[in-house]
Amino acid sequence: MKTDRTPDATPASHDPACGHGPDVGVPSSGEGRTRAAVARLLMEQGPVTALSVASELELSGPAVRRHLDAMIADGEADARRPSATARPRGRGRPAKEYVLTDAGRVRFGHGYDDLATSALRFLAEQAGPGAVDAFARRRVADLLGPDRAEITAPDAPQERADALARVLSARGYAAQARHGGRGVQLCQHHCPVAHVAAEFPELCEAETKAFAELLGTHVQRLATIARGDAACTTHVPLEDPELLARARDREHAPAAAGETVPPPRSPKGRQSE
Repeated sequence: MKTDRTPDATPASHDPACGHGPDVGVPSSGEGRTRAAVARLLMEQGPVTALSVASELELSGPAVRRHLDAMIADGEADARRPSATARPRGRGRPAKEYVLTDAGRVRFGHGYDDLATSALRFLAEQAGPGAVDAFARRRVADLLGPDRAEITAPDAPQERADALARVLSARGYAAQARHGGRGVQLCQHHCPVAHVAAEFPELCEAETKAFAELLGTHVQRLATIARGDAACTTHVPLEDPELLARARDREHAPAAAGETVPPPRSPKGRQSE
């Protein structure tokens, strides 16, 4: 199995094992820009009506409502009745007003990542790198600990990988286990702490160690979003190389005291059989 450190390895962003290609997840440029413009207007001027958005962006009413409906369906916007102090806009029912939700504001970024990074820098300066390692281990334990029994219930590593993917998805990591060949690729298509992990890889390392412990087998991290890859990809071998190596060592190890080792048969003896 090649890794992203192998010179001729395929970049993880184009890794078919995790379903990534150059165009995956890229929205139509025009649609994406228009929706972003609608969202920005709601953030800067909301609550506003669809007519106001259409007038400001020089778009048709149906086009704006289509984007607003899609944002509401995705939880990025909300529609509500106009306030009592709003001036009436002619006859008929007052037009709905639209506001951006907390989920919608996420597309414009926030300072949580910067705050977390600053906090870990301070921790490393005051208590040393070991404190960052301890924090990383505690974080992943808190993340997966409540569902440890669900993950470790199956005996086979591939079944545990499926359970781990379900738990990670429930935590916002958009994970899935892809089976193929002699192993499983555990793909995490989103990482809520990628920005922080870019500076503090201890977060990724602690996560990988926790995966190995929960799955009961050696795992290999092939790619991470924190390093610029399209997904965090972890290879879970179905034949643990460490266990196979131990079995070979036992097979060729000298016999213990009191054990009789049969002498090797001579070629002549084998021919006579």
